[in-house]
Amino acid sequence: MLFLYTVLVVCCAILLIAGIVEQRRHFANLERIPTRVLVNGIRGKSSITRLCAGALRGGDLVTVAKTTGTAARFIHPDATEEPVYRKFGIANVVEQIGIVRRAASYSPDALVIECMAVMPALQEINQSKLIRSTIGVLCNVREDHLAEMGPTLDDVARSLCRSMPEGGICVTAEQDRFDILQEEADARDCKLIYADPNTVSDEELRGFSWFTFKENVAIALTVAELLGVERDTALQGMYDAPPDPGVLSVERYRTDDGKRLRFANVFAANDPESTLMNINQLLDLGAINRPLNVVINCRPDRVERNGQMGQIIPDLQPEKVFVIGHPAKSAIDAIPTEWRRTAVDLGGDKRDPEEFMQQLLAQLGPDSSLVAIGNIHGQGELLLEQLAELPADETPDETRGRTPGDADRPVPRDVRDDDGPATAALPVIPAQPNPSHQPEPTYVRHDETLALPRYAPRLDPFAPYPEAFEARYQQRRQSVLPLSALPQQAPPAQQPTAGMRPQPPSQSSAQPSSEPYVRGPFEPVKPAAPAQQQNPGEPR
Repeated sequence: MLFLYTVLVVCCAILLIAGIVEQRRHFANLERIPTRVLVNGIRGKSSITRLCAGALRGGDLVTVAKTTGTAARFIHPDATEEPVYRKFGIANVVEQIGIVRRAASYSPDALVIECMAVMPALQEINQSKLIRSTIGVLCNVREDHLAEMGPTLDDVARSLCRSMPEGGICVTAEQDRFDILQEEADARDCKLIYADPNTVSDEELRGFSWFTFKENVAIALTVAELLGVERDTALQGMYDAPPDPGVLSVERYRTDDGKRLRFANVFAANDPESTLMNINQLLDLGAINRPLNVVINCRPDRVERNGQMGQIIPDLQPEKVFVIGHPAKSAIDAIPTEWRRTAVDLGGDKRDPEEFMQQLLAQLGPDSSLVAIGNIHGQGELLLEQLAELPADETPDETRGRTPGDADRPVPRDVRDDDGPATAALPVIPAQPNPSHQPEPTYVRHDETLALPRYAPRLDPFAPYPEAFEARYQQRRQSVLPLSALPQQAPPAQQPTAGMRPQPPSQSSAQPSSEPYVRGPFEPVKPAAPAQQQNPGEPR
């Protein structure tokens, strides 16, 4: 028995010594990378990681990056990339050790890496032990991973703050819960900088050949400014950066029986708020049009998210809702009763992809749009593979996204600039001077991401809704309340400048109203729970 105890003690001592040696070696590799940027948040982390890396490369900084989202990628200093190998296909935060070791071999100026931890404790370990970032990015706080970081959005915000660097700098575009982020940053002696999306002009956004948002660009420009890269140089580097495989895109296909199909991959926006914002933006731009069909991909480890996707179906008003993956019941049961007749269960995750694809295409009209929501993994990836085998629709479209039946429909209008008139959101207008000197494609190919040279930027969630948006939902609102009884829309809040704390709403706006509550299209199905006075388990 003594022999066994001796062997156990010796093995534990060996493991302890090996762990200490590995940790010291890892910290030595971190010291070889002077600037380490850790990107965290709920939505858009992969895109921001690529934008930051592109901006720093544009400033002639040797930059290595690693994304985790739709497809994990290791991005070399020359912008070439390769998939991250994972044993048994399982993601684990320990893989960051190997990523840092590979990055240190380049002796880079900067490492931009996406946070892959969800559990709050793992997020803290990822920051304090694995990355030890000098600049943190906390892009936004959205309704996702509530089981791990919730139950309220305030709890999610505090959980994400665990990745803030102590004594470092954190950049954020989150405004609603800026006060919480500031409180957590002060506790960590971290300087919190607000990246104002209003500092990014529409003209600068048009330089991208793929669809991105002002918040993401503002964050990348702020990080580049912190590292001494000029704005124009950083923008050019972002323009040249390859987009993430999960970037919002619209592709055009033609089926074997001659049907025309526009497909929007919205898998990356897998929380209800981001999903609605992306789809409504594409509708306003004319990149997709009605009749609109939706496909929801379900995952057994994302049952709550499956239900969230089903709950937003009335806001999308689709013609058909196709449900793939497992368990399909989790999404179908969440669809309101009056819309459940539109749901089509395509047979779960065991069905052959060719079979469910044939059934899906058979129920589409001669000219329709299909948007994919939920999560890409599982049958979502098989769906994309099946669509990629369809021939491209190379027919030039003079209206660039408008069907013949839309000829009498008014063109949706863009959000007005502060000092300029509203412009048409659809880019097909008579030839005009192009001050940005960007090439303008004649039509959108199926194998290109959305490249609209005059597309409207993402609608500002803090500004009044555009006219096209209000018109689409006016009929539904009138069915709930008379028009005279609708609550008046408050004027847009003053946007804080970079580095300044956004002003909290006035007390008058918080007074309870006697009017019945009408949910807006970008609001969660259930109003957020009141903020907790104290977060259990968190140091205060």
